[in-house]
Amino acid sequence: MDDEELVARVAAGDDIALRELFSRHAPRLAARLRSVLAASDVEDVLQETFLAVWTGARRYQPQSPPGAWIWGIARRQAALFLRRRGPAALLLPVVLAEDAQHANDPAEAALARAEISEAVTALGPEGSPDREVWQLMYVEDRPVAEVALLMGIPEGTVKSRAHRARRLLRAALGGRPATQGGSR
Repeated sequence: MDDEELVARVAAGDDIALRELFSRHAPRLAARLRSVLAASDVEDVLQETFLAVWTGARRYQPQSPPGAWIWGIARRQAALFLRRRGPAALLLPVVLAEDAQHANDPAEAALARAEISEAVTALGPEGSPDREVWQLMYVEDRPVAEVALLMGIPEGTVKSRAHRARRLLRAALGGRPATQGGSR
């Protein structure tokens, strides 16, 4: 049975089909989620993901493969999980992914979080255009089209601001220099 048939059966209330989807997709999802979450949190996010699959299967539209649909749910669940944890939890996985030595040294991890928090100020004050795009796209994990709709600006402007935000953060964290440009 293929994944689309399994999703249809889940929509009809078949929990065995849900278990099959879980066994097919959970290992790959867990591996991808470990890049942004602590290993101890991956199981919680997977559980929330498949609960959302169970409750949302009726709304699945086969415009994309079921695996991509499930990954989209997992990304949103990870973003919600991190958002509930607060700013420190949003920043720590990025630090740990970049420099594994911080995983064993809480002082180094705290220092790195402080550096990242300080770097975010390079995006401007709370509510500034670049910072708002960064918040919506990279913290809240919203797609470009949704950010454009929320902010009332064209998608191209969202992409430009996101690029500028990444460049400013990279420069603030000691990467290559950024040229300060105006906001659109």
